[in-house]
Amino acid sequence: MKLTGALTGALTGALTGALTGALTGKPAVEPHEDYGFFGPGSITWQVWSYPTSLTVGFQRAVVIEELDPALIAAVDETQAIVYRPRTRYDRTLRYFALVAFGDSRSTSKAADILVKVHSKGIGIEPLSGAKYDANDPDSQLWIHLTAWHSILYAYEKYGPGKLTPAEEAQYWNECAIGAELQTCSPDDVPRTREGIQSYFDHMRPRLVGSETAQKMMAHLLNAEIMLPPVPRVFAPVNKIAAIVLRAGTIGTMPVWMREMSGLKQSRLVDGLITPILKVSFRVANSNAHAKVLLVGLLSPMTRPVVAPILLGVPPTNPETLTPTEARARYGYDKPSEAHLELRERQAQRVFGEHLAPSDEGIIESQAVLGNIA
Repeated sequence: MKLTGALTGALTGALTGALTGALTGKPAVEPHEDYGFFGPGSITWQVWSYPTSLTVGFQRAVVIEELDPALIAAVDETQAIVYRPRTRYDRTLRYFALVAFGDSRSTSKAADILVKVHSKGIGIEPLSGAKYDANDPDSQLWIHLTAWHSILYAYEKYGPGKLTPAEEAQYWNECAIGAELQTCSPDDVPRTREGIQSYFDHMRPRLVGSETAQKMMAHLLNAEIMLPPVPRVFAPVNKIAAIVLRAGTIGTMPVWMREMSGLKQSRLVDGLITPILKVSFRVANSNAHAKVLLVGLLSPMTRPVVAPILLGVPPTNPETLTPTEARARYGYDKPSEAHLELRERQAQRVFGEHLAPSDEGIIESQAVLGNIA
Protein backbone atom coordinates (compact mmCIF):
# COMPACT_ATOMS: atom_id res chain seq x y z
CA MET A 1 0.00 0.00 0.00
CA LYS A 2 2.91 2.36 0.69
CA LEU A 3 4.24 1.65 -2.80
CA THR A 4 0.80 2.29 -4.32
CA GLY A 5 0.50 5.54 -2.42
CA ALA A 6 3.94 6.67 -3.50
CA LEU A 7 3.28 5.89 -7.15
CA THR A 8 -0.12 7.55 -7.02
CA GLY A 9 1.37 10.64 -5.43
CA ALA A 10 4.15 10.78 -8.00
CA LEU A 11 1.80 10.41 -10.93
CA THR A 12 -0.84 12.84 -9.74
CA GLY A 13 1.82 15.32 -8.68
CA ALA A 14 3.50 15.12 -12.07
CA LEU A 15 0.15 15.38 -13.85
CA THR A 16 -0.91 18.38 -11.79
CA GLY A 17 2.43 20.08 -12.33
CA ALA A 18 2.36 19.52 -16.07
CA LEU A 19 -1.21 20.76 -16.41
CA THR A 20 -0.58 23.80 -14.22
CA GLY A 21 2.56 24.66 -16.14
CA ALA A 22 0.76 24.45 -19.47
CA LEU A 23 -2.35 26.42 -18.46
CA THR A 24 -1.35 29.50 -20.39
CA GLY A 25 -2.64 31.04 -23.59
CA LYS A 26 -5.83 28.97 -23.61
CA PRO A 27 -7.59 29.29 -27.00
CA ALA A 28 -11.21 30.41 -27.12
CA VAL A 29 -13.93 27.80 -27.05
CA GLU A 30 -16.36 27.97 -29.96
CA PRO A 31 -19.89 26.67 -29.32
CA HIS A 32 -21.21 23.80 -31.39
CA GLU A 33 -24.06 24.36 -33.80
CA ASP A 34 -26.31 21.93 -31.89
CA TYR A 35 -26.13 19.06 -29.39
CA GLY A 36 -25.44 16.46 -32.06
CA PHE A 37 -26.94 13.00 -31.54
CA PHE A 38 -26.87 12.64 -27.75
CA GLY A 39 -26.74 15.82 -25.69
CA PRO A 40 -27.19 16.63 -21.98
CA GLY A 41 -28.61 13.78 -19.95
CA SER A 42 -27.19 11.13 -22.28
CA ILE A 43 -25.16 8.32 -20.78
CA THR A 44 -22.74 8.73 -23.68
CA TRP A 45 -21.81 12.21 -22.45
CA GLN A 46 -21.57 10.95 -18.87
CA VAL A 47 -19.20 8.09 -19.71
CA TRP A 48 -17.21 9.56 -22.59
CA SER A 49 -16.54 12.86 -20.80
CA TYR A 50 -14.73 11.10 -17.93
CA PRO A 51 -10.92 11.10 -18.35
CA THR A 52 -10.80 7.30 -18.61
CA SER A 53 -12.49 7.39 -22.00
CA LEU A 54 -10.01 9.07 -24.34
CA THR A 55 -7.01 7.58 -22.51
CA VAL A 56 -7.19 3.96 -21.31
CA GLY A 57 -10.54 3.33 -22.98
CA PHE A 58 -9.43 4.54 -26.38
CA GLN A 59 -6.02 2.88 -26.13
CA ARG A 60 -7.70 -0.41 -25.20
CA ALA A 61 -9.98 -0.15 -28.24
CA VAL A 62 -7.26 0.50 -30.82
CA VAL A 63 -5.05 -2.23 -29.33
CA ILE A 64 -7.71 -4.94 -29.21
CA GLU A 65 -8.95 -4.10 -32.72
CA GLU A 66 -5.67 -5.39 -34.14
CA LEU A 67 -6.68 -9.00 -33.37
CA ASP A 68 -9.08 -8.91 -36.31
CA PRO A 69 -7.11 -10.36 -39.28
CA ALA A 70 -8.88 -8.14 -41.82
CA LEU A 71 -8.26 -4.98 -39.83
CA ILE A 72 -4.59 -5.72 -39.14
CA ALA A 73 -4.10 -6.47 -42.84
CA ALA A 74 -5.38 -2.99 -43.73
CA VAL A 75 -3.31 -1.36 -40.97
CA ASP A 76 -0.17 -3.23 -41.97
CA GLU A 77 -0.63 -2.32 -45.63
CA THR A 78 -0.62 1.43 -45.00
CA GLN A 79 1.85 1.44 -42.07
CA ALA A 80 0.37 4.85 -41.15
CA ILE A 81 0.24 4.06 -37.45
CA VAL A 82 3.96 3.20 -37.55
CA TYR A 83 5.26 6.15 -39.54
CA ARG A 84 2.87 8.86 -38.35
CA PRO A 85 1.37 7.50 -35.12
CA ARG A 86 0.54 10.87 -33.60
CA THR A 87 -1.45 12.19 -36.55
CA ARG A 88 -3.21 8.85 -37.02
CA TYR A 89 -4.11 8.81 -33.32
CA ASP A 90 -5.24 12.45 -33.50
CA ARG A 91 -7.52 11.87 -36.51
CA THR A 92 -9.06 8.68 -35.14
CA LEU A 93 -9.70 10.18 -31.73
CA ARG A 94 -11.25 13.26 -33.32
CA TYR A 95 -13.70 11.09 -35.27
CA PHE A 96 -14.85 9.16 -32.20
CA ALA A 97 -15.15 12.38 -30.22
CA LEU A 98 -17.28 13.88 -33.01
CA VAL A 99 -19.67 10.94 -32.81
CA ALA A 100 -20.07 11.39 -29.06
CA PHE A 101 -19.91 15.17 -28.72
CA GLY A 102 -19.91 16.87 -32.12
CA ASP A 103 -22.74 18.83 -33.69
CA SER A 104 -24.90 17.02 -36.21
CA ARG A 105 -23.57 18.82 -39.30
CA SER A 106 -19.86 18.31 -38.55
CA THR A 107 -20.34 14.71 -37.46
CA SER A 108 -22.47 13.80 -40.50
CA LYS A 109 -19.80 15.24 -42.77
CA ALA A 110 -17.08 13.29 -40.95
CA ALA A 111 -19.08 10.06 -41.18
CA ASP A 112 -19.61 10.60 -44.90
CA ILE A 113 -15.96 11.32 -45.63
CA LEU A 114 -14.84 8.37 -43.52
CA VAL A 115 -16.45 6.08 -46.11
CA LYS A 116 -14.17 7.70 -48.69
CA VAL A 117 -11.16 7.23 -46.42
CA HIS A 118 -12.02 3.58 -45.89
CA SER A 119 -12.45 3.02 -49.65
CA LYS A 120 -8.66 2.80 -49.70
CA GLY A 121 -8.61 0.05 -47.06
CA ILE A 122 -9.06 -2.94 -49.37
CA GLY A 123 -6.86 -5.86 -50.33
CA ILE A 124 -6.14 -9.54 -49.72
CA GLU A 125 -5.82 -10.80 -46.14
CA PRO A 126 -2.60 -12.89 -46.20
CA LEU A 127 -3.61 -15.58 -43.69
CA SER A 128 -6.88 -16.60 -45.35
CA GLY A 129 -6.41 -15.24 -48.86
CA ALA A 130 -9.83 -13.58 -48.60
CA LYS A 131 -10.58 -10.02 -49.62
CA TYR A 132 -10.88 -7.42 -46.89
CA ASP A 133 -12.67 -4.09 -47.02
CA ALA A 134 -12.56 -1.44 -44.29
CA ASN A 135 -16.13 -0.46 -45.23
CA ASP A 136 -17.38 -4.01 -44.70
CA PRO A 137 -20.29 -3.90 -42.18
CA ASP A 138 -18.80 -6.69 -40.05
CA SER A 139 -15.46 -4.90 -39.84
CA GLN A 140 -17.17 -1.63 -38.94
CA LEU A 141 -19.28 -3.35 -36.27
CA TRP A 142 -16.12 -4.83 -34.70
CA ILE A 143 -14.47 -1.39 -34.53
CA HIS A 144 -17.63 0.28 -33.24
CA LEU A 145 -18.43 -2.21 -30.49
CA THR A 146 -14.81 -2.58 -29.41
CA ALA A 147 -14.62 1.19 -28.94
CA TRP A 148 -17.90 1.60 -27.06
CA HIS A 149 -17.26 -1.46 -24.90
CA SER A 150 -13.69 -0.38 -24.08
CA ILE A 151 -14.77 3.15 -23.17
CA LEU A 152 -17.39 1.77 -20.78
CA TYR A 153 -15.06 -0.88 -19.35
CA ALA A 154 -12.39 1.71 -18.52
CA TYR A 155 -15.04 3.96 -16.94
CA GLU A 156 -16.24 1.14 -14.72
CA LYS A 157 -12.77 -0.15 -13.75
CA TYR A 158 -10.86 3.09 -13.26
CA GLY A 159 -13.67 5.61 -12.97
CA PRO A 160 -16.87 6.01 -10.94
CA GLY A 161 -17.89 2.35 -11.29
CA LYS A 162 -20.69 0.40 -12.91
CA LEU A 163 -23.73 2.03 -14.42
CA THR A 164 -27.18 1.18 -13.13
CA PRO A 165 -29.14 -1.33 -15.26
CA ALA A 166 -31.26 1.52 -16.67
CA GLU A 167 -28.17 3.58 -17.49
CA GLU A 168 -26.47 0.67 -19.17
CA ALA A 169 -29.56 -0.06 -21.28
CA GLN A 170 -29.55 3.58 -22.37
CA TYR A 171 -25.83 3.41 -23.13
CA TRP A 172 -26.22 0.49 -25.54
CA ASN A 173 -29.25 2.11 -27.16
CA GLU A 174 -27.09 5.16 -27.73
CA CYS A 175 -24.34 2.91 -29.07
CA ALA A 176 -26.83 1.75 -31.70
CA ILE A 177 -27.46 5.38 -32.66
CA GLY A 178 -23.72 5.85 -33.11
CA ALA A 179 -23.64 2.77 -35.37
CA GLU A 180 -25.87 4.60 -37.85
CA LEU A 181 -22.86 6.77 -38.67
CA GLN A 182 -20.92 3.76 -39.98
CA THR A 183 -21.61 1.14 -42.62
CA CYS A 184 -22.82 -1.41 -40.06
CA SER A 185 -26.48 -1.73 -39.11
CA PRO A 186 -27.76 -0.49 -35.75
CA ASP A 187 -29.92 -3.62 -35.66
CA ASP A 188 -26.74 -5.65 -35.15
CA VAL A 189 -25.74 -3.76 -31.99
CA PRO A 190 -26.52 -5.78 -28.84
CA ARG A 191 -28.57 -3.84 -26.29
CA THR A 192 -27.49 -5.63 -23.10
CA ARG A 193 -24.26 -6.54 -21.29
CA GLU A 194 -25.02 -10.19 -21.97
CA GLY A 195 -25.54 -9.44 -25.65
CA ILE A 196 -22.21 -7.63 -25.87
CA GLN A 197 -20.47 -10.55 -24.15
CA SER A 198 -22.13 -12.93 -26.58
CA TYR A 199 -20.85 -10.84 -29.50
CA PHE A 200 -17.26 -11.03 -28.25
CA ASP A 201 -17.62 -14.76 -27.58
CA HIS A 202 -18.76 -15.11 -31.20
CA MET A 203 -15.80 -13.09 -32.45
CA ARG A 204 -13.17 -14.86 -30.36
CA PRO A 205 -12.59 -17.83 -32.75
CA ARG A 206 -12.06 -15.33 -35.59
CA LEU A 207 -9.39 -13.35 -33.77
CA VAL A 208 -5.74 -14.08 -34.46
CA GLY A 209 -2.68 -13.00 -32.49
CA SER A 210 -0.41 -13.10 -35.53
CA GLU A 211 3.15 -11.84 -35.38
CA THR A 212 2.03 -8.71 -37.21
CA ALA A 213 -0.86 -8.16 -34.81
CA GLN A 214 1.33 -8.65 -31.73
CA LYS A 215 3.93 -6.24 -33.07
CA MET A 216 1.31 -3.59 -33.79
CA MET A 217 -0.37 -4.05 -30.40
CA ALA A 218 2.95 -3.60 -28.60
CA HIS A 219 3.56 -0.48 -30.67
CA LEU A 220 0.14 0.98 -29.78
CA LEU A 221 0.60 0.19 -26.10
CA ASN A 222 3.55 2.56 -26.01
CA ALA A 223 1.68 5.78 -25.30
CA GLU A 224 4.87 7.81 -25.76
CA ILE A 225 4.43 7.57 -29.53
CA MET A 226 1.05 9.30 -29.17
CA LEU A 227 2.10 11.97 -26.68
CA PRO A 228 3.32 15.35 -27.91
CA PRO A 229 6.88 16.60 -27.61
CA VAL A 230 7.32 18.38 -24.30
CA PRO A 231 10.01 20.57 -22.70
CA ARG A 232 12.77 18.51 -21.16
CA VAL A 233 11.55 19.27 -17.65
CA PHE A 234 8.28 17.46 -18.41
CA ALA A 235 9.85 14.44 -20.17
CA PRO A 236 9.53 12.26 -17.04
CA VAL A 237 5.78 12.92 -17.05
CA ASN A 238 5.48 11.43 -20.53
CA LYS A 239 7.52 8.41 -19.46
CA ILE A 240 5.46 7.82 -16.30
CA ALA A 241 2.16 8.36 -18.13
CA ALA A 242 3.12 5.90 -20.87
CA ILE A 243 4.11 3.20 -18.38
CA VAL A 244 0.96 3.65 -16.32
CA LEU A 245 -1.38 3.76 -19.33
CA ARG A 246 0.18 0.60 -20.74
CA ALA A 247 -0.26 -1.25 -17.45
CA GLY A 248 -3.79 0.08 -17.08
CA THR A 249 -4.79 -1.00 -20.57
CA ILE A 250 -3.34 -4.49 -20.21
CA GLY A 251 -5.10 -4.67 -16.84
CA THR A 252 -8.47 -4.47 -18.65
CA MET A 253 -7.70 -7.39 -20.96
CA PRO A 254 -8.77 -10.95 -20.08
CA VAL A 255 -6.08 -13.61 -19.70
CA TRP A 256 -6.94 -15.35 -22.98
CA MET A 257 -6.56 -12.09 -24.88
CA ARG A 258 -3.22 -11.33 -23.25
CA GLU A 259 -1.95 -14.78 -24.18
CA MET A 260 -3.15 -14.39 -27.76
CA SER A 261 -1.49 -10.97 -27.92
CA GLY A 262 1.81 -12.06 -26.39
CA LEU A 263 1.35 -9.65 -23.49
CA LYS A 264 2.48 -10.47 -19.96
CA GLN A 265 1.64 -8.63 -16.79
CA SER A 266 1.56 -9.94 -13.24
CA ARG A 267 -1.46 -9.91 -10.96
CA LEU A 268 0.54 -7.68 -8.65
CA VAL A 269 0.79 -4.99 -11.34
CA ASP A 270 -2.90 -5.45 -12.15
CA GLY A 271 -3.71 -4.88 -8.50
CA LEU A 272 -1.38 -1.89 -8.06
CA ILE A 273 -2.44 -0.04 -11.18
CA THR A 274 -6.14 0.13 -10.32
CA PRO A 275 -5.95 2.49 -7.32
CA ILE A 276 -3.24 4.54 -9.02
CA LEU A 277 -5.44 5.18 -12.04
CA LYS A 278 -8.61 5.65 -10.01
CA VAL A 279 -7.02 8.44 -7.98
CA SER A 280 -5.26 9.97 -10.99
CA PHE A 281 -8.43 10.11 -13.07
CA ARG A 282 -10.40 11.47 -10.12
CA VAL A 283 -7.86 14.29 -9.83
CA ALA A 284 -7.98 14.95 -13.58
CA ASN A 285 -11.79 14.96 -13.51
CA SER A 286 -11.96 17.54 -10.70
CA ASN A 287 -11.18 20.49 -12.98
CA ALA A 288 -12.92 20.99 -16.33
CA HIS A 289 -10.18 23.23 -17.72
CA ALA A 290 -7.57 20.64 -16.79
CA LYS A 291 -9.58 17.99 -18.65
CA VAL A 292 -9.72 20.19 -21.74
CA LEU A 293 -5.99 20.76 -21.53
CA LEU A 294 -5.33 17.05 -21.13
CA VAL A 295 -7.36 16.31 -24.26
CA GLY A 296 -5.51 19.07 -26.09
CA LEU A 297 -2.17 17.53 -25.14
CA LEU A 298 -3.24 14.06 -26.26
CA SER A 299 -5.09 15.12 -29.40
CA PRO A 300 -5.08 18.76 -30.52
CA MET A 301 -7.70 18.10 -33.21
CA THR A 302 -10.06 16.66 -30.58
CA ARG A 303 -9.92 19.64 -28.23
CA PRO A 304 -12.41 21.86 -30.16
CA VAL A 305 -14.86 18.93 -30.23
CA VAL A 306 -14.91 18.20 -26.50
CA ALA A 307 -14.14 21.61 -25.00
CA PRO A 308 -17.69 23.04 -25.31
CA ILE A 309 -19.15 19.98 -23.59
CA LEU A 310 -16.57 19.78 -20.81
CA LEU A 311 -16.83 23.52 -20.13
CA GLY A 312 -20.62 23.70 -20.39
CA VAL A 313 -20.68 26.05 -23.39
CA PRO A 314 -24.21 25.77 -24.89
CA PRO A 315 -24.68 25.32 -28.63
CA THR A 316 -26.15 28.04 -30.81
CA ASN A 317 -29.17 25.82 -31.42
CA PRO A 318 -30.04 23.57 -28.44
CA GLU A 319 -31.51 20.62 -30.33
CA THR A 320 -30.64 16.95 -30.69
CA LEU A 321 -31.10 15.13 -33.99
CA THR A 322 -31.07 11.52 -35.11
CA PRO A 323 -28.55 10.50 -37.79
CA THR A 324 -31.46 9.97 -40.20
CA GLU A 325 -32.73 13.50 -39.59
CA ALA A 326 -29.24 14.89 -40.03
CA ARG A 327 -28.66 13.08 -43.33
CA ALA A 328 -31.95 14.41 -44.66
CA ARG A 329 -31.12 17.95 -43.55
CA TYR A 330 -27.56 18.03 -44.91
CA GLY A 331 -27.98 15.80 -47.97
CA TYR A 332 -25.85 12.77 -47.12
CA ASP A 333 -26.48 9.12 -48.01
CA LYS A 334 -26.48 6.32 -45.47
CA PRO A 335 -22.85 5.26 -45.01
CA SER A 336 -23.58 1.76 -46.33
CA GLU A 337 -24.92 3.32 -49.55
CA ALA A 338 -22.46 6.21 -49.84
CA HIS A 339 -19.80 6.69 -52.51
CA LEU A 340 -20.43 3.39 -54.24
CA GLU A 341 -18.81 4.60 -57.45
CA LEU A 342 -15.58 5.52 -55.64
CA ARG A 343 -15.56 2.21 -53.78
CA GLU A 344 -16.04 0.31 -57.05
CA ARG A 345 -13.31 2.35 -58.70
CA GLN A 346 -10.93 1.55 -55.87
CA ALA A 347 -11.80 -2.14 -56.09
CA GLN A 348 -11.07 -2.11 -59.82
CA ARG A 349 -7.70 -0.49 -59.24
CA VAL A 350 -6.68 -2.96 -56.53
CA PHE A 351 -8.22 -6.24 -57.67
CA GLY A 352 -8.54 -5.62 -61.41
CA GLU A 353 -5.47 -3.54 -62.29
CA HIS A 354 -3.30 -4.58 -59.33
CA LEU A 355 -2.52 -0.96 -58.51
CA ALA A 356 -2.46 0.84 -55.18
CA PRO A 357 -5.77 2.52 -54.27
CA SER A 358 -5.97 6.28 -54.76
CA ASP A 359 -5.56 8.71 -51.88
CA GLU A 360 -8.46 10.98 -52.82
CA GLY A 361 -10.49 10.18 -49.70
CA ILE A 362 -7.48 10.67 -47.43
CA ILE A 363 -6.63 14.00 -49.05
CA GLU A 364 -10.19 15.28 -48.83
CA SER A 365 -10.50 14.19 -45.20
CA GLN A 366 -7.75 16.48 -43.96
CA ALA A 367 -10.08 19.47 -43.79
CA VAL A 368 -12.45 17.47 -41.56
CA LEU A 369 -10.28 15.07 -39.53
CA GLY A 370 -6.93 16.84 -39.54
CA ASN A 371 -3.71 16.73 -41.55
CA ILE A 372 -2.03 13.42 -42.21
CA ALA A 373 1.48 14.89 -42.17
